[in-house]
Amino acid sequence: MAKVGDLSLILKLLGGIIIGALLGFVANESVMNVVVSVRHIFGQIIFFLVPLVIVGFITPAIVRLGQNASKILVVGVLLAYVSSLGAALFSTCAGYALIDHLSIATSTETLRKLPEMVFRLDIPPLFSVMSALTLALVFGVAIAWTKSETMSRLFEELERVMTMLVSRVLIPVLPFFVGLSFMGLSYEGSLSRHLPVFISMVLIVLVGHFIWLTVLYGIGGMVSGRSPREVFRHYMPAYLTAVGTMSSAATLPVALSCARKSRVLSRSMVEFMVPLGATVHLCGSVLTETFFVMTLSQILYGALPSVSTMLLFCVLLAIFAVGAPGVPGGTVVASLGIVTGVLGFDQNGVALLIAIFALQDSFGTACNVTGDGALTLMLEGIFNRNGELDSLQNPSEQA
Repeated sequence: MAKVGDLSLILKLLGGIIIGALLGFVANESVMNVVVSVRHIFGQIIFFLVPLVIVGFITPAIVRLGQNASKILVVGVLLAYVSSLGAALFSTCAGYALIDHLSIATSTETLRKLPEMVFRLDIPPLFSVMSALTLALVFGVAIAWTKSETMSRLFEELERVMTMLVSRVLIPVLPFFVGLSFMGLSYEGSLSRHLPVFISMVLIVLVGHFIWLTVLYGIGGMVSGRSPREVFRHYMPAYLTAVGTMSSAATLPVALSCARKSRVLSRSMVEFMVPLGATVHLCGSVLTETFFVMTLSQILYGALPSVSTMLLFCVLLAIFAVGAPGVPGGTVVASLGIVTGVLGFDQNGVALLIAIFALQDSFGTACNVTGDGALTLMLEGIFNRNGELDSLQNPSEQA
C-alpha cells in the first residue's frame, strides 16, 4: 500500500498531466508565452541540480562500497548494455513478426509552433551529466583506493546537502514542470494530431516495454533470490514523473526516493546503480527506436532491413545508448549517425523518426527508469546476496 507521501506525489503528477493537457487545448499565444518561459526556468533549475545530484550520491556510494567499487562499476555498466542489447534484439524479433501485418498511415503535417519566451533565464549546469558521472566514478574509486577519511566525510556531507535539495526543491518543482510540459504538447497538437496516425506502433511498443520489464525483474528476482515485486511496487511515482519529464536525469530524484523504500535493496547499491542507470541504462528507448526504424523502413522504403543489418544496428545502438544523455530524445539524437549510416535513412526518414519517437518518448523513459530497479536487484544478488552491505547504510534522511 502506498504511503501518504507517495500518494500525494502521484496525485500531483497526475493532476499536472491532466490539467496541463486540458489547458493546452484552450490556451492562446499570450498565455503560452508565459507558460514557455516558466517551464524553461523550472527546467533550468532541474538540469542545473541533476549533475550535482549524481556527484553527491554516486561518489559516497562508491566510497561505501570500498575495494569492490571498480568491479561493481564494470558489472553495472555491463548489465545496462546487455539489457539494452536484449531489448533491441527482442524488438527486432517483434518487428519481423508483426510489421508485415500492420497497416500504418503517416502524417508529416507541421505541428503548431510554440511562441517565443517573453523572459529567458539560462542557468547552465556546472558540468554535463556525463562529466558528472565520470567525476563521481573517478573520485569514488580514488577515495576508496586511498581510504581518505577527509574526502569521505566531505562527500558524506555533500550527500546530505543534496538529499535536502532533492526533497525541498527538485521534487516540489517536478509536478509543475510536468504540467507545463504537457500543456505545451497539447498546444502544439502532439496529443491529438499524431496520436491517431501512429497508434498501432505506440501501443505495440508500450506492450513491449512491460514485457521487457517483466523479463528484467524476473531475472533480477532469480539472481538475487529476493522478491522483485518489493522493488517494482514502489516505482509508480518514478514512472509517472518520467512520463511527464521525458528525462531519466530529471526523474532521478524521484527514482532514488522510490528505490530506497524497497526492503530488499541496500541503500549503498541503490545510490550507486540508480544514478548510474539514469545515464547508461536506456532499454525502453532502445526497444522503441528499434521497432520504429523497422516500421518506418517498411513505410518509406518498402522493405524491412535485412537480419544482418538489424543485428549490427542493435549492437551499435546499445553502445550509443550507454553514452546517450538522459534527456528527452537523447537516445535517438545520439544514434542518428547509425540510423543514416547503417539503415540508410534519408532526411525525411530521420525527421519522421524524431517526430514519432518524441510522441512516445515519455513512456520509453519511464521504462528506462523503472528498469533501473531490476538492475539494482541483480547487483544485490551478485555482490550483496547475503546482506554484507546492509551495515554500510547511511543514516541520512531519505528524499
